[in-house]
Amino acid sequence: MFYYLFYDLLREFFTPFNVFQYITFRACGAVLTSLVISITLGPFFIRKMKALKIHQTIRSDGPASHKSKNGTPTMGGLLILASMLISVLLWARLDNRFILLLLFAVLYLGFLGFYDDYLKLIKNNSKGISIRGKLLWQTFFALCVALFVFFFPPNAAYGALVNIPFLKEVFVNLSYLYIVFVMVEIVGSSNAVNLTDGLDGLAIVCIVIVSFSLALFAYFAGHIEVANYLKIVPVSGAAEICVFLFAIVGAGLGFLWFNSHPAEIFMGDTGSLFLGGVLGMSAVFIKQELILILLGGIFVVEAISVLIQIVFFKRTKKRVFRMAPLHHHYELGGLSETKVTIRFWIVGIILAILSFVSLKLR
Repeated sequence: MFYYLFYDLLREFFTPFNVFQYITFRACGAVLTSLVISITLGPFFIRKMKALKIHQTIRSDGPASHKSKNGTPTMGGLLILASMLISVLLWARLDNRFILLLLFAVLYLGFLGFYDDYLKLIKNNSKGISIRGKLLWQTFFALCVALFVFFFPPNAAYGALVNIPFLKEVFVNLSYLYIVFVMVEIVGSSNAVNLTDGLDGLAIVCIVIVSFSLALFAYFAGHIEVANYLKIVPVSGAAEICVFLFAIVGAGLGFLWFNSHPAEIFMGDTGSLFLGGVLGMSAVFIKQELILILLGGIFVVEAISVLIQIVFFKRTKKRVFRMAPLHHHYELGGLSETKVTIRFWIVGIILAILSFVSLKLR
């Protein structure tokens, strides 16, 4: 909105409005706007959730230290969604196809997560949407996105090519398998973030780290000179994704204000499903599909730990981990929640640094 108002309409009358053409300026505006909205609305939102008695029920088989969390308000993903959505509508260019697709993802996956939380917390259906049903709706959405990027690729010269990180201009042509690959990336990212959301501040800080890093990759990809220098795929219009992801960074930091230990509110599926999906889609749009595996390594390991636990238990009736996802394994091993959380943050930062190191090694 601001771009069209100040740059398109009013810059001739007041030349400093030219600043609104710059993505860096609008990205900074987006992060500050979503941060302020999130922190400002947070107390009201928490009071509202308490009044409606929309609160978390803690698993009886979980760590004993989590019992004190029983009754903490949840569905905080609505706060993140509202904050970043308002910020994006104000600061991003809405004629950009990537922005439009990401907005659709927020609404679609946000509603899916909201409905799951609604069934569990308000309708007292402890299972919510069935796992099969949730995967079905996620897969349908991911298929639509995958078909779009296959037939209308971000960069037509690269199409179904997937870049191998750390290697200079090495690509694998997946052909039609690229559609399946993109679907797995989006669905996997969405659910991996959901599984990571189990400790105060853990998931949201990891989301902020990955969002910030992907925003820089998007900015690089959107500028052909920079992209060519760094040996990454140039993508016209990709730099605008930076504004979107910075809005998530601001909303995430605002949410962390209330989600830090001891948490005053939890994210719920309402937030984790759409945030994970957006990260997966962003990596696909900027043609950095595989870098997300490294960059979001915390999410990957958390998801793999759950898969290993399920498969191993079904076959042997024994557990590999004390409890899955992995963060609970360390808790039950004697580490405090805050120590596990901060160490995971540190690993997340290290992985982000390695992701940028991959650019120089090319």
